[in-house]
Amino acid sequence: MAYIDESLSTGEEISTLFRLHWITRMPMVAWLLLGLVTFGLTWLVAAYEYLRLRHVEQGVTNKRVIYKTGIISRKSEEMKLASIETVEIDQGVLGRMLGYGTVKSPAAAPAMCGSAALTTRWRSSAPSKASATRSPERPSAGRFTCTMISAN
Repeated sequence: MAYIDESLSTGEEISTLFRLHWITRMPMVAWLLLGLVTFGLTWLVAAYEYLRLRHVEQGVTNKRVIYKTGIISRKSEEMKLASIETVEIDQGVLGRMLGYGTVKSPAAAPAMCGSAALTTRWRSSAPSKASATRSPERPSAGRFTCTMISAN
């Protein structure tokens, strides 16, 4: 995780790094298989999907949560752990069976996603005032959602 390592401040240490769940690679596999029928025309799309997934970095340090994407250009979202007040956890039936899900923070904060065990691990990195409650009365605007991620 080069970006996360490079962006650490003085006294900051990486608590947890996250990787994408294997199910996020299914569209890439579909493009590869479709390439057999189309004589390789969709393999460029599969290569792009591979690069896009390869350049996602996510982690929690002792001070903040970091989410970075981008192949050529870079988009990074970071939030101090002290700013996280609420964490919402969504896991459907398939997500529960396969060990992935969505973790949302009502603030525009990067979120780590994964199984309940991962979520507990992520929550333990957050400040003690953080809670895993749902807040349906809050509008969804400004929320950052990241899906299908599991722990290393």
